[in-house]
Amino acid sequence: MKKSVWISTALIVAAAAGAAWWFARSGDSEVSYRTAPIERGALQAAVSSSGTVNPVRQVSVGSQVSGQITEMLVDFNSEVKSGQLIARIDPQSFEYKVHQASADLEAARATVVNAQANVAAVMASLSKARLDADNAQRDLTRKQDLLAKAFISQAEFESARNLAGTLGEVVKVAQAQLAVAQAQVASAQAVVRQREASLSQARVDLEHTQIRSPVDGIVIKRSVDVGQTVAASLQAPELFIIARNLNDMQVEASIDEADVARVRPGQRVSFTLDAMPGRTIEGQVGQIRKAAVSAQNVVTYTVVIPFDNPGNALLPGMTANVRIVVDTRDAVLKVPNAALRVRVAGVEPAPAASAGAASGVSAVTAARAAPAPSAGSAPAAGGAPLRALRDRLVADLALDAAQTEKVDAVIAAARPRFAELRGLGEDERAKARERILADMRARIAEQLTPAQQARYQQLLAELGGRQTTRGRIYLLGDDGKPVAYSVRLGISDGISTELIVPPGAPEAGVLKEGAPVIVGVNAPGAETRRPRSPF
Repeated sequence: MKKSVWISTALIVAAAAGAAWWFARSGDSEVSYRTAPIERGALQAAVSSSGTVNPVRQVSVGSQVSGQITEMLVDFNSEVKSGQLIARIDPQSFEYKVHQASADLEAARATVVNAQANVAAVMASLSKARLDADNAQRDLTRKQDLLAKAFISQAEFESARNLAGTLGEVVKVAQAQLAVAQAQVASAQAVVRQREASLSQARVDLEHTQIRSPVDGIVIKRSVDVGQTVAASLQAPELFIIARNLNDMQVEASIDEADVARVRPGQRVSFTLDAMPGRTIEGQVGQIRKAAVSAQNVVTYTVVIPFDNPGNALLPGMTANVRIVVDTRDAVLKVPNAALRVRVAGVEPAPAASAGAASGVSAVTAARAAPAPSAGSAPAAGGAPLRALRDRLVADLALDAAQTEKVDAVIAAARPRFAELRGLGEDERAKARERILADMRARIAEQLTPAQQARYQQLLAELGGRQTTRGRIYLLGDDGKPVAYSVRLGISDGISTELIVPPGAPEAGVLKEGAPVIVGVNAPGAETRRPRSPF
């Protein structure tokens, strides 16, 4: 009896194991795919970063003199007016310097008076010397006449002549002494001006012991207190920071160098703050500072985003999580980003075929051959992209009939040149493509008025930020097998990516809204696809 029970149990276990193995093997032999539909809708490409909330205008108040803080008249959050006294440095030593400079000035002025008196004395001596010289000259003239008549001796005449010459030299000495005295007066007057400047400097330093607000605003930082000594040497020490107006604030965001090329003034920005969860604040890019900031081998650029701060709800120094919308698409085809990461072994895209005379090349080949009309933008060898460019120019620039005809001629001349790029290597193709684009842009610009040319440059700048890339997606065919497609991709919001399908392309009838695109592969033996064993 016991032996039969054991035999029955062994048979049941063997049957269960065999059934489980059979069902597991049948599940392992199947490969299934997870799909999602291609959708149509709006896309926004954005650059995310973090920044700091700061006042639009803030002033750092420092001290131009060194000394000890003796009085503080304002504190944090104090409202101040321009010229208001906010702190005072011990003025005693500076008052002494003012008294000393004043005394030095008085001494210099006395020196000027002495020098001027000396000038007067020398001028009197000069006058006396001139009188004596004139008398001696007249006496010499008389004795010369008497000598001619033999009324005086030759010795007496020579004595008179020597006296006249001596007195003439005395006049020259007196003139030199007068020049010296006048120079002493000028020197003394210069010393007076120096002493006046020293006195003015001492008074300015004394005035600087009174720290005054340079602007109207609010004190947002105070770095010193009463009794603290400040030392002004090569750099003025910071005492206060005054924000001029907290109703006007700005976010200073650090944007990575890889993303800053897509950021332009006027782009829409939204940001949130950790201090105010759930609240989103809108703004626009106001400035892109060209000064690079390098930290740990990471280069960033500061982007300034001004915004209104009614009620002073946002405080300086808050951290903002910034999202800058760099591009927007409306009603475009989009695929999940997961679909771009899928790879099915052994399934490759079909080679590009001719699309007929209308476009000259297929959409795939056209995409590889040439870009849209701006550096780094979408390809433009095929007919549809160039037609889209032409329509955009006509609409945005308001071209008249004559201008439209000339632009059509320029674009028509560029088509065969783009088609010739297919026979070049990748590097040569890129250089040749840039030359064709530059020539086409220049020729189009020649047909425009000055006002249209300004708008044309703006349009080129906008198109320059719209780059396209290549990608691969897989769709399920009618037989349930995956089919690979090489596609052009536009902007991405991190979840979905724009799918660019030129009108008239061979795959336009397949890559359409609602088409099932593969977003994942269930490998053989995956738990989610195994049939449930009855045991």
